[in-house]
Amino acid sequence: MSQVRAGVAGLLGRWDRQVHHAVAARHWPLAEPVLPRLSRSANHGLLWFGAAAGMAALGPGARSRRAAVRGVASLALASAAINTIGKRSVRRARPLLDAVPVIRQLKRQPFTTSFPSGHAASAAAFATGVALESRTWGAIVAPVAASVAFSRVYTGVHYPSDVLVGAALGVGAAFAVRGVVPTRSQLPPPGRPHTDAPVLPDGDGLVVVVNRQAGSADSARLVHTMLPLAEVVECAPDELSSELEKAAGRGRALGILGGDGTVNRAATVAAAHRVPLAVFPGGTLNHFAYDLGIETVQDTCRALAGGAAVRVDLGRFTPGPGDGGQGGDGGGSEAGHFLNTFSLGVYPELVRIREHWSPRIGGWAAGVIAAARVLRGEHPLEAEVQGRRRPMWLLFVGNGIYQAMGPTPGHRQDLADGLLDVRVVHGGLRPGLRLLAAALAGPLSRSPLHAAQKMHKVRISGLAPGTPLAYDGEVTIAPPELVVDKEREALTVYCPQALL
Repeated sequence: MSQVRAGVAGLLGRWDRQVHHAVAARHWPLAEPVLPRLSRSANHGLLWFGAAAGMAALGPGARSRRAAVRGVASLALASAAINTIGKRSVRRARPLLDAVPVIRQLKRQPFTTSFPSGHAASAAAFATGVALESRTWGAIVAPVAASVAFSRVYTGVHYPSDVLVGAALGVGAAFAVRGVVPTRSQLPPPGRPHTDAPVLPDGDGLVVVVNRQAGSADSARLVHTMLPLAEVVECAPDELSSELEKAAGRGRALGILGGDGTVNRAATVAAAHRVPLAVFPGGTLNHFAYDLGIETVQDTCRALAGGAAVRVDLGRFTPGPGDGGQGGDGGGSEAGHFLNTFSLGVYPELVRIREHWSPRIGGWAAGVIAAARVLRGEHPLEAEVQGRRRPMWLLFVGNGIYQAMGPTPGHRQDLADGLLDVRVVHGGLRPGLRLLAAALAGPLSRSPLHAAQKMHKVRISGLAPGTPLAYDGEVTIAPPELVVDKEREALTVYCPQALL
C-alpha cells in the first residue's frame, strides 16, 4: 500500500512540475500587467472584502447584501480551515522560480507552505457563497475568482494541485455555511392558504401609494415603468393615511411602496376595505415582503399578472379594560395592528436610537450603533404577563412562528398559522451580552435567559406610564394593560410564491 501511495504521489508530482513549467514557458497575452497585481490584491482577503462592501452598498435589494455576507462567511471558514489544518497537515515546499519570468514574480514571496493554496480557497469560497445566494453576482465574481486562482500558478508561488485542492476546499466551505444557514431559495414558500386575487395586467385597476421618505426613487420609477396602467400616488409621511384611504376606495387593489412601518399602515387600511394588498419593498429591512418571497418590484408585478395571492393573519394589540380608553397611538379604544412583531423592553429603545441616526449615516450603520448601545445596558422592565409579574429585558411577540435560520429565528413559513411567537428575555445582570453569547453558542431556546412559547393570546398589565411599545419598526406609548392576539386571515396579499 505504501508503494502505491508513493507511486501516486510521484505521478502527481511529475504532473505538477510539467504543468507548472508549461504555464511558465507560455506567453499569456495581457496577463503580465494584470495577474500579478490581482494576486497581490487578494492578500488577506482584501479583494473580496472590498467586493462584498461594493455589492452591499451598490447592489439592488437584500439579495445583494445576503450574497455579500454569505461570501464573506464562506471565505472566513475556508481561510480558518486552510490556516489551521491544511497548511500544517501537508508541509510542501513552494515551487522553484527558475523557469518563471522575473516580470511575473511577486515582489514579496510567501513564506508559508505551498499546499493547499489559501488564495484559491478564499476565491472559490467567496465566489461560491455569492453564487449560492445570487446567480447574477456569482456570474460577475466567478471570472475574477478563477483569475486569482490561476494567478497563483502564473506567478510561480503554487503548483496546480495546490490551487485545485484549495479551490475544492473553498467550495466545500461555502456549502458548509449553507448547511448551517440556508439560502433564501432553500426555504419553503409561504404556507397556506393560497387564494385568488384580481388579475391586474400592467397594473390596470391598481393604485400604488409611495411614501417618499421610505420608498426609493429608483423603485418608484420602476413601478411606473413596469405597471404603466397603475395609478401611482407619491406623498409625504403625514399624508400617508389619508392617501391610503382614498386609494383603497377607488382601486381594485391597493399597492404600497415603503418599509415595514409604511406597509403596516397600508395593510390595516386594505384589511378594513377588504381589498388585496400589493407590497413593493422600499425600506431598509422589508421583513414582511421577504417572508412572502417578495424581494423586488418584479416579484410583485409577476404576482399581479397572475392574480396569485395568499391570506395572512394580522397581529393585534388592544388596550385592556384597566386602560380606561387612554392609550398612545394605536391605543385608546382602538386596536393597533402588526404584520411582523410587537415588543416591549429593549427593542423600542433600539428602534428609537436607530431612527435618530438613520437619516445621518444610513439604516444599517444606525442599526449597528443602536444594537451596541442597548446590549450594554440592563433596561429593566416590570410587567405582569399572563397573570405573573416578572422583570424582563425584552418581551417579543411575533405574528406567526419564526423558523430558525442558523442560531437565531429569522423566517416565517406560514403567515396564517393563527399563532403568536412569544419570547421573553428575563432581566438580570448584563442580559444583553449574555443573550448574545447564548445566540453565538446555539439556538436561543437553550439559553436559561430566554423563554419561548406558542400562544393564541397574551395578556399584559402593570406597565408603568410612558413605557414605549414597538410594532413593525414604529414606536408609541403603551397603555397600562394590553391584550395581544390575532385577526385570522384578515388580509389578502399578492405573493409570487403562490404561483409555484
